[in-house]
Amino acid sequence: MAKRLSENLTSLYLGAAQRLKPKMARRKIVVYVESYDDVFFWRTVLDDFEDDSRYFEIMLPSRSTLGKGKKLVLTNKLGPQLGNYMIACVDADYDYLLQGATPTSRLINKNPFVFHTYAYAIENYQCYAATLHRVCVMATLNDRQIVDFESFMQEYSQIIWPLFVWSVWVYRRNHYREFTLTEFGNHVSFSDINVYHPEQTLELVRRRVNRKIAWLQRHFPQAKKDYEMLKTELLDLGVTPETTYLYIQGHTLFDNVISPLLDPVCILLRKEREREIRNLAEHDTQRQNELSCYQHSQNSVEDMLRKNVGFKDAPPYKLLERDIRRLLDRMDAGTTQNIYPAS
Repeated sequence: MAKRLSENLTSLYLGAAQRLKPKMARRKIVVYVESYDDVFFWRTVLDDFEDDSRYFEIMLPSRSTLGKGKKLVLTNKLGPQLGNYMIACVDADYDYLLQGATPTSRLINKNPFVFHTYAYAIENYQCYAATLHRVCVMATLNDRQIVDFESFMQEYSQIIWPLFVWSVWVYRRNHYREFTLTEFGNHVSFSDINVYHPEQTLELVRRRVNRKIAWLQRHFPQAKKDYEMLKTELLDLGVTPETTYLYIQGHTLFDNVISPLLDPVCILLRKEREREIRNLAEHDTQRQNELSCYQHSQNSVEDMLRKNVGFKDAPPYKLLERDIRRLLDRMDAGTTQNIYPAS
């Protein structure tokens, strides 16, 4: 049975369809993303680039299956050839930092119609340190700051930075089986924190990281020169010791760093607000009504992180904005090729 033409979209097909519309009609650009979770993030990004001449329609790479993921987005089979009317938007993972060491890395770094997050994944933006206090406020409706999240994440990043460089090194040198992303995540994660003494948790992470660095130095003595060169290259790519957390595995950051950091803070903030209600209430009925109203107004930390859109000041996001603006300017000027093989 022949497949419908709409199930085999290409940029050329979309361009031909566009030319059948009135000249003043807005141009539709189809955007392939990796999963359902990515739709809201990329809608937030692309909203800033819609105008009277263009709009974006975000979709998964297949209308006929439930398949998803970066590989599916970037293959010819289900994420057809890209061009002026079809782009792909994906998580950078380590592919940005590998700088062409793998076919996928070459594709996302060289194909002008593939946009990537620069940060490891969308979760890293959702966990942007400058927005974490706001996330707590959204979750608890209490604006008191208990932990300086920006300072904490800056010091945390500085602690894990040397091990992060090792992690990128083993992937570039094809030694990743000896130090996997999962193992790296285990060394930089924590499960709980004393919100009044967060430095204790940082010290535990520091000791764990230093032990692993010592092992890597013994295991790969030949890496000394390469390691220093890679460190310089990563700095040139925009990764800094103070922002390392933006480039580690997104799920690790979300589930094993930020959630354990924010959850106890929000528990304290909720208890504080409830205690205030109890102290100020004039009678039992008012107390119960106010407590019920407050409890119904609360939100989970995870949900508020997922809806966090305050990441647009993050340094890697500025690079993403630059790339999108450059391509759209070239499209408007008619100086881009309409097609670029996705393979």
